Amino acid sequence: MVASNEKVDVLTTALVVQSARSKRSKWMALKLVALLATVFAVAFLHTNFLNVKFLSAMSSSHGVAKLCPQSDALYPESHAQLWKSLGREFDEDAFMTRAVAWLGGAVRIPTEAYDNMGPIGEDERWEAFGPLHDYLVQSFPLTHKDLTLIKVNTYGLLYEWKGSDDTLKPLLLAAHQDVVPVEPETVDQWEYPPYSGYYDGKFIWGRGSSDDKCGLIGILASVETLLEKEFKPARTIVLAFGFDEETTGLQGAQHLSDAMLQKYGQDSFALLVDEGSLYSDIGGSIIAIPGIAEKGSVNTKVRVSTSGGHSSVPPAHTSIGILSRLLVEYEANPIEPHLERGTPIYSTIQCVGQYGKNLPAHLRALVKTSVHSDRALRKLEAELIKDPIYNALIGTTQAIDLVQGGVKANVLPEEAWALINHRIATQSSVAAVQQRDTDVLKHLAKEFNLTYTAFGLEVSNEDGPTAGTLILTDAFSTALEPAPVTPVTEGSTPWHLLSGTIKATFNSHRGLDGADNIIVSPGITSGNTDTRYYWNLTRHIVRYNHHDAGNGRVLPNGIHTVNERMPADNFVEMIRFFSTLILNADENRKI
Repeated sequence: MVASNEKVDVLTTALVVQSARSKRSKWMALKLVALLATVFAVAFLHTNFLNVKFLSAMSSSHGVAKLCPQSDALYPESHAQLWKSLGREFDEDAFMTRAVAWLGGAVRIPTEAYDNMGPIGEDERWEAFGPLHDYLVQSFPLTHKDLTLIKVNTYGLLYEWKGSDDTLKPLLLAAHQDVVPVEPETVDQWEYPPYSGYYDGKFIWGRGSSDDKCGLIGILASVETLLEKEFKPARTIVLAFGFDEETTGLQGAQHLSDAMLQKYGQDSFALLVDEGSLYSDIGGSIIAIPGIAEKGSVNTKVRVSTSGGHSSVPPAHTSIGILSRLLVEYEANPIEPHLERGTPIYSTIQCVGQYGKNLPAHLRALVKTSVHSDRALRKLEAELIKDPIYNALIGTTQAIDLVQGGVKANVLPEEAWALINHRIATQSSVAAVQQRDTDVLKHLAKEFNLTYTAFGLEVSNEDGPTAGTLILTDAFSTALEPAPVTPVTEGSTPWHLLSGTIKATFNSHRGLDGADNIIVSPGITSGNTDTRYYWNLTRHIVRYNHHDAGNGRVLPNGIHTVNERMPADNFVEMIRFFSTLILNADENRKI
């Protein structure tokens, strides 16, 4: 997941704590807080509403179950014997050993991505991906024999497993090859060396083991194992593996997207699954929360220019002083968040309200009532936004991340600038955020007598001489709208295919059957994956890694920090998930 994602999507402690009415309910609430935090913590670290039909179903008088509609577990039928044979193999110690070797070997090849990498062919750091490609060929021989591989922009990997029925839209599985760098000063803090791929009997240790070589190797392991069973798909399966997701995706996923659009066309895929959220125990229920949307983003650069001179004869306000006042204004006026029906995060709240067994009864009633009562919705919102993390999750955020000004102690600074990073809520837009940024500084531009230009438009030009200029720009010209929301209505077969596969995988890995042992809820990721470049390929995009987020850890398994690791049993379950998804998609004729 891209480094700027922070990978932290945490449901608020306030949802439970602030509304508790007794010591007992407060104790229950506090216990639930840690569980709630886990699922959203990994749902990585946009602007369409869900279908009105879905909202009507949720508010129907047919009962509370409509708050969070569930699909049945979906087990392969025409491929039932093959799937059972795979299941027996996945349960064997020998397969665990093989899976550990596959992932550990990939981890031992450092493929670090940096923000300042130069062009491919000039910057030698890109060459780190060559050994990984050699490793994949060696480790997955049948995959490289039976699938067509095209290398896109040198290091992007685009595999096609051609199906026998061209009338079926392909299934697209995505992952990325790159990892975030290991800070040299933290190496001695690792329990095992960061590129050791060491297996201690429970965990596979090393950078990329959890983000996202487990996805990359898990997909390839599933394909290789199916090929060993002589499976021949009817539906074409495409694998797309970028190599700079942790920075921008411009060299990897963007070029892969162009290649797929040229080969397959727009809206050509039945379903796309990329890295994303996990599943976890929330309030006594196991809940998986695939991301059906991503927040947008924009970086606003605020630049103040004034006359220079000797610091011994200063004006009342230097450019740095003016900029400081502008930044104080930003932080004094954050963008007000609002909880809205029809947003992905509201759907998540409905599912937690329905299935969080330890949720206090009065709070469960508030969640249910908010479906049709504006008063209850605002009351629920008021509780949620008391928590800073959930406040950030439902609204558009702002963070002053960079500031610079001045060159010398005795020289008046002629220019000072700062960068404000925004993560845009699904119900907002780039234009709305830029208009708000423009408006919040208007009175200060007048107060400091500055000519004001915002995003290419002249906002104010005071009569006569001015003290300087104020300019707002899109810092990197990389503004991104919130992603289109994936349909999850009753008629959305791809969503139900995914949901049913999650349930079948969870059950089979544990020898369970019958009831809803795992709940599947729509969710949102606050950052962006490679899917930002794939919107034109399909309406059905989900961001989901099928393994346990753990309990009580904000960033489980050391994602983007020291001691990154992957539980080996979780990794085998991921392979089971991708295998089940491929088989279910292959026999489904409705997507």
